[in-house]
Amino acid sequence: MRHGTQELPEGTRPPAEDGRPRWVLVGIAGVLSFVAMLDMNIVNVSLADIAHDLRVSPSMAQWTVLGYQLSVVALLLPAGRWLDLSGGGTGTGLRPAVLTATSGFALCGLLSAASPWMPMLATARVLQGAFAAVLFVLMPVLAARSVPPHLRGRAMSVPATLGPLGAVTGPAVGGVLLDAFGWRAVFLVKLPFCLAALLVARRALPARGRLVAPDRRLLADAALVGGAITALLLALTLAPSSPAWLLLALAGLPPAVRWLRGPGARPVVDVVRASGTQGVYGAVFALACGFGAMHYVVALRLQDDSGLSATATGLTVLAFPLAMGVAGPLGGRLADRYGHRPTAVAGAALTTFGLFLLTLLGDHDWSSGDIVWRLAIAGAGMGLYGGPTQALVMNAAPPKAAGTAGSAVQLSRNLGFTFGPALASATWGLTDSPTGARYALAVAAAAAAFACALLVVRRNTAGETEGAAPPSPSGV
Repeated sequence: MRHGTQELPEGTRPPAEDGRPRWVLVGIAGVLSFVAMLDMNIVNVSLADIAHDLRVSPSMAQWTVLGYQLSVVALLLPAGRWLDLSGGGTGTGLRPAVLTATSGFALCGLLSAASPWMPMLATARVLQGAFAAVLFVLMPVLAARSVPPHLRGRAMSVPATLGPLGAVTGPAVGGVLLDAFGWRAVFLVKLPFCLAALLVARRALPARGRLVAPDRRLLADAALVGGAITALLLALTLAPSSPAWLLLALAGLPPAVRWLRGPGARPVVDVVRASGTQGVYGAVFALACGFGAMHYVVALRLQDDSGLSATATGLTVLAFPLAMGVAGPLGGRLADRYGHRPTAVAGAALTTFGLFLLTLLGDHDWSSGDIVWRLAIAGAGMGLYGGPTQALVMNAAPPKAAGTAGSAVQLSRNLGFTFGPALASATWGLTDSPTGARYALAVAAAAAAFACALLVVRRNTAGETEGAAPPSPSGV
């Protein structure tokens, strides 16, 4: 029996247990994915104002962003294991997990906006990142458990599309709020969305299950994984200013090795091996790396070397998320009809083509008109690819390990988003400025092509054909 369709014991079935999809919960998954990713970048534009008002240095104000990002990525895997131990992967613990994570995320946003000094703001942002890590893990699980398997491509396309849209539109939204209301409004804009999500989740999710307190082993695993990933992310983030910072990544090796040799890594490794989706996780990382590298190069090249204003640059780059938003729902429908893997491969190939077209630009071709349609092609490919790829992972995961699978795919994506700009910066720095941009874009296109290759290599994965299967009488 396939993992994606196996019967669950009575009392542990997901919200779609009667065969009827709960699209309102899928919408909540999309909204919370959007606000959690929005917080990744929305604060960047307000750092100068925060430093001035709180009387700290710009480097100290940077921890408003770093504290959130490091906390999110470092705690993804522990959050997934904790969710599985609480029953969230099977649906029994979804309601308390969603309510707790959303409430904590909103409360930390309030504390951030009200912070009178920098230590309080940094602490609130680290805590908000911890709650956001739980949200990131919950969203694919909630979307997958809210619909029958034959509709999961469509359902997974909602958070898979809205999440990256939040990351890309963050600076634009933050700039508008900063100019109109000041930097504290940047932390408050998510509160109405969180309140709406709480009200809907409280009413729509079954009132069952409870959260379990993390035991000592889980806390120790969180410290080891968090320490290793934090060292890696800090090295990648600080490396553009000085390559010597890359040595900081070596500090993450001892905790990583200790975690891999201990019992805490076994459930994660077992989920990836049992589901046969190693290539899918690699593809998620590679394509996120290509996207991150492309976004870094295009924004910098347009503004610094082509002389476009920040507003014109922002409007040009918006072609990517707009095309992605249009293609995302289409990708879900195609996946449900023709299969998840073929749709994911087609989307990754289209993104690769769009990135390759960017590499053909000459030194004097970097105008808005030359860039927009190429970005639109790449963005449409990302929209087609996102939902089907997550559906591949979630369909293949055993129900009791859905949280672990969701956390692994989110970790792969976030590491790619971080590694891509660092790789592009290093590639660009090795050559002269005019040609360096082209080489950096070639690296982005190569990463996307590698993602295609990983998706094309088919393995016998559980739930591989759910996307093309007709609905069963029970819908599960």
